[in-house]
Amino acid sequence: MQYALVCPTGTFRTTFAVAALSSLLLTGCEAPLNLDAVRAQSQEPLKRTDFYQSMTRNESLVVLAGNAGSLLRSPDNGESWKRIPLPTDSSFIDVETCPDGSFIALTFNNEIWHGDTRGKNWTAHALPSQEQMMTADCAPDGSWWAAGSFTTIQSSGNQGETWTETTLNEDAILNNLQFIDAESAFITGEYGMVLNTRDGGKSWDYAGYLPEEFYAHTSHFVSENEGWVGGLNGFVYHTMDGGESWERSLTGINAPIFGFVAGPSGLYALADNATVLKLSGNSWQKISNSDQPLYLRSGLLMSDNRLLAAGARGLLLNLEIPMAFSASTD
Repeated sequence: MQYALVCPTGTFRTTFAVAALSSLLLTGCEAPLNLDAVRAQSQEPLKRTDFYQSMTRNESLVVLAGNAGSLLRSPDNGESWKRIPLPTDSSFIDVETCPDGSFIALTFNNEIWHGDTRGKNWTAHALPSQEQMMTADCAPDGSWWAAGSFTTIQSSGNQGETWTETTLNEDAILNNLQFIDAESAFITGEYGMVLNTRDGGKSWDYAGYLPEEFYAHTSHFVSENEGWVGGLNGFVYHTMDGGESWERSLTGINAPIFGFVAGPSGLYALADNATVLKLSGNSWQKISNSDQPLYLRSGLLMSDNRLLAAGARGLLLNLEIPMAFSASTD
């Protein structure tokens, strides 16, 4: 709808003329307000109001999740996007790929949405706990997992029809859950807590604690023994003994670390101020040039030697990986 202020003309009664003159002195005669640009922006799949939280892919599709019900799909490695219309405005916290190529996405109102391999058809499944779930993963056997506040862990082996729940009865938030293989998984969380399982999630125990109760925003494990966590002040810690002990890695930044991206070319960290770091030996090197005051939280390495990362205010960063790094191994 367009709005315009029409300037009055002609002969008026004295009382009305005074009022009209007073109004005009305050507002003046304005040109019509054209909202075409606003309409055009609202039709774009990527919006400046989007705050992306998680990204995943199967063999043919990339799925991107964010706030206020934002769920997007790309069939061409992030070159183009389409929004997935869903009957929810709850924010998506996490999205993961299952072994069969389907997807699960966790929302802030404690629902797991299950999407087919094409990312077109999605069904919501309510989680049973009143505790806030903060992270999800699909295990190698296809079971769904979620974890969150009060050290609560939930799982379903029948695609959300029934759930089992356990807790360590500690008032702490679990915010990163990752299966390494069919038997091993790690969870990191509040107060430097590190949990693991060696029996496919049947039981969970303390693997160790991070230094000085470090709060891990993100974590990434490559085996039962080796992993990394990232958090405030640009801190990254590395373990080689399954979380029992940790050594700090130098990053050269003081911005929070929000995500890790792993692939054949190595391990990368995503941070605030649109920062991307590359692991080189025992330290990290900044490889991004942007310094926008926007966070990067999740990303993927593409086959064309490109890192696709997503974050705040609709930010999608396509970063070509320097050839000097692409041949390295970690």
